[in-house]
Amino acid sequence: MYLQFKSNNDITAKQTLSIIPENILLNKIYEIRGQKVMLDSDLAELYGVETKRLNEQIRRNLDRFPEDFMFQLNESEFKNLKSQIATSSWGGRRKLPYAFTEHGVLMLSSVLNSQQAIQVNIQIVRIFTRLRNLLSEHTELKLEIADIKTHLQNHDKNIELVFSYLDKLIDKENQPRKRIGFKPDDL
Repeated sequence: MYLQFKSNNDITAKQTLSIIPENILLNKIYEIRGQKVMLDSDLAELYGVETKRLNEQIRRNLDRFPEDFMFQLNESEFKNLKSQIATSSWGGRRKLPYAFTEHGVLMLSSVLNSQQAIQVNIQIVRIFTRLRNLLSEHTELKLEIADIKTHLQNHDKNIELVFSYLDKLIDKENQPRKRIGFKPDDL
């Protein structure tokens, strides 16, 4: 929900419509080469255009899509992806798909000007932002967990040391002790 101020006392709410359910968008975000990306075919479906038309627009505007905005998958990445999303190997694509990072999806909004593309882009950017925030929160948690693990490892080492000392003491108690003083056999 956005708030728009018309005057000092007048506030009206202007809502942006969610065209596509959030869970569908989240399911179309993959991690490839250590980056969160979306595939050209998924984006074309979301924008309501054919994949080949989307790729035509991209080819016409290649200077807007450097390698950190968009890259083409290699054979092994594509096979791995097909196995993850259970895509049929019959028919389908003749060329390897393109993957778009968050910045590439943003740039698509300048190439595609339909109302649906604009609304979908807004949704996708918000989801990418939310994912980035979640990852930063998880990073903090991971650091805290790593700190706790190192403390536990230190405690484990100290406990092992205590047990080794206890074992040595127990071994000493089990050994026969030499008598001190006179022995009745010596007389």
